[in-house]
Amino acid sequence: MYDNILIPVAFGEDRDHARAEQVAKHLSSDGALITLLHVLEQIPVYAAEFVPSDLVIGNRERLATRLQVMAAELPNGQSALIEGATGRSITDYAQQHGVDLIVMPSHQPALSDILLGSTAAWVTRHAPCAVHVIR
Repeated sequence: MYDNILIPVAFGEDRDHARAEQVAKHLSSDGALITLLHVLEQIPVYAAEFVPSDLVIGNRERLATRLQVMAAELPNGQSALIEGATGRSITDYAQQHGVDLIVMPSHQPALSDILLGSTAAWVTRHAPCAVHVIR
């Protein structure tokens, strides 16, 4: 059983977060911390000047609220919203916060995922802890 579980959440994609939450609850010890993490990809410098700052701030606030609502439905749930490159940010967060299990939904890989690598593949290769990928 695990004491500190991380569930990366990607909005706007067809991912099964409910199943990831069920698996996390099943694998958690009594009183385990379950964290829902969303990573905001940084806007490329060449495009940043064309994106209104109030749009970025509003989007961040909406995502943070959505995560908090989702986390409130979990036992000992919490949410975190960070910025960076998705795969690396997930593994860095896990390392910095003593996560002992990452439960993440995945999608059916396309040829581009095989050639370039998906977020789940990155996390699986670089995580400092166990990773449970749901397909």
